[in-house]
Order: sequence, then C-alpha cells, then structure tokens
Amino acid sequence: MRQIKIGDCEETVIERSDFPPEKLRSVLGGETVAVLGYGVQGRGQSLNMRDNGVKVIVGQRPGSKSWNLAVQDGWKPNETLFNLPEAAKRGTIIQYLLSDAGQKDFWPTLKPLLTAGKALYFSHGFSIVFGDQTGVVPSKDIDVILVAPKGSGTTVRRHFLEGRGINASYAIHQDATGRARDRCLACGIAIGSGYLFETTFQKEVFSDLTGERGVLMGAIYGLWLAQYEVLREHGHSPSEAFNETVEEATQSLYPLIAENGMDWMYANCSTTAQRGALDWFKRFRDVVKPLFEQLYKSVETGAETKRTLECNSRPDYRQLLEKELKEVAESEMWKAGAVVRSLRPERSQ
Repeated sequence: MRQIKIGDCEETVIERSDFPPEKLRSVLGGETVAVLGYGVQGRGQSLNMRDNGVKVIVGQRPGSKSWNLAVQDGWKPNETLFNLPEAAKRGTIIQYLLSDAGQKDFWPTLKPLLTAGKALYFSHGFSIVFGDQTGVVPSKDIDVILVAPKGSGTTVRRHFLEGRGINASYAIHQDATGRARDRCLACGIAIGSGYLFETTFQKEVFSDLTGERGVLMGAIYGLWLAQYEVLREHGHSPSEAFNETVEEATQSLYPLIAENGMDWMYANCSTTAQRGALDWFKRFRDVVKPLFEQLYKSVETGAETKRTLECNSRPDYRQLLEKELKEVAESEMWKAGAVVRSLRPERSQ
C-alpha cells in the first residue's frame, strides 16, 4: 500500500505488489469468476484473469458475435463458455459486465441465481446507484463490489500484455461475507490493475458519466470540431486543419502530458506556444465551466441515466448508433484523419 497526499486530501492506494501471485491464489483459489458479457471490458478482464491463473468462465448469448469471438479466444463451450444463466449459476463471483441497458434487462433472471455468499462485481456504478431506474437492487446476503478500470477493455488487455498496469477505482457497496474487500482487491489486481484507488459507487458513476461526456470523449471532440471548422472556413486545407487540431495533439503534445504533466509539456514547447496557452486557457475554462456544471447536474439527477436506458433499450438502437457513427466517420475531418494517419512512416513499413 502507498499513502499519497494531494493538498489536504490523503489517500491509501493499493499496489500490484500488495497482491502477489500467492496472495491472489489464497483469495481467489476457491472461487469461480463468471464474467457475464464478452464486450470490450468482459473480454479484456476475463483474458487477463485467465492468464493470471484465476478460474474463469464466460457467460454470453450463444450464436452471437461475442460468443464466436470468445470461442476464437479459446473459451470452450460447456467447459468455460456458457449461456448467461448457466454461467451465473456456476460462478461464485459474478462479474456483471453486460451493457448498462443489458444489465437492467437481465436482472430479473440473474437476481434469483445470486445465492447467499456470492459476490456481484461491477465495473461501473450505474446500475446500483440508479437502481430506481434499473431495478438492480441486490439482496443483503451477497457481496457487492466494484473495480472500474480507467480505460477501455482494449487498453486493459494491451497494458497487461505489455507488462504494464492500468489505474482503476474500487468500491465496496455491500459486505455480507466479511471477505468483500479481499475479493474486490484480488479481482482488481487479477484483471490487470497497476494501482487501485478507493471510491464509492456513487462517486465513480458521477465522475465517469461526466468524464465520458466531457474531456474524455464528448467535449474533446466538440473542441476539435470547432477548431477544425474555423480553420477550414478561413481557407486552411483539410490536412493542415487536421494536423493542427488532432494529429499534433495526439501524436506529440498529449503524450508529453501523459509523461510528466501539463507544466512539463508547456516547458517543452516554444515560447510563443507557451504564451498563447497561458493567456487563453483560463478563457476557455471560464466559457466551458458553466456547461460542465450543467452536465454534472444532469448526471446527478439521473437525467443522463434515463436517456441512456431509453436510447439503448430501443429495438433499433444498433442501427441508429451505426448511423450516427457513420456520420462521424464520413465527416471531412475524419476523412482527412484517415489520409493523414496512412502517411505515418510506421504504417508504410
């Protein structure tokens, strides 16, 4: 464990070294981890646990694309790959990694299979925190735990294969057995976390929904698009607008921020860039902060949850999603991106 202090806030961080292989085996040796769902998180987490020697089975809908992908990944039907109810029956720790809308739909089937002493594991606080909308209210005789990797399942798997670890949050919502914390932390390390930071289900989902809609995905694309459109409207070519908006950010500057922080990135740019950034960042903050307040309130009140469940539960959801994503892919900005990326030297080797 490591103690960190940021300002007046002190935290205890769990490190990978706190759960070496022998400790993982002592905590999880008698467990069967059933991963329900083989989407991006389900795939990454289950493969990492399997590679870490944990007894893992996967639950998925037979005949689906994800079922076929699981077979390709070495999960064997009727041995380590089952339909969802059968996997839930066999598991002692149930990793509930269906989509949020899928968790709501499957809950009436899952709840009676969660017999006393089992653990229900989430990677998102959505279904528990907004139980009034999802109906996901576990009985009091099971553990309810959370490990939320700070990245996609693809990154979880990639970092694991590279010998690295991803940061993750963890939370204990319900400890019925007295072993919830050990189960939670052991699973967190087994899925490939390097460090585990304590939170609550509520704080995790509020920060996660805000972040996804904000700087992680929604806001950053909105900023990119606004700058790209202004540059194009002022006569700059598609490649120049894309290079100045996205390519330089993702290939040069953001890696510097990841390496040593914003101040270090500023210090390693030209004095002209430094001056402009220092003069303008507060103006952007002042313009955008009220919008973030609106966003957080929408998350806090459950409005974002309501919209997510309504949209994702529609029978034509997948077709509508593909249409929206196609519009993004076929926009000039991302067509320019495809061409610019294809010119990278490493792609021509």
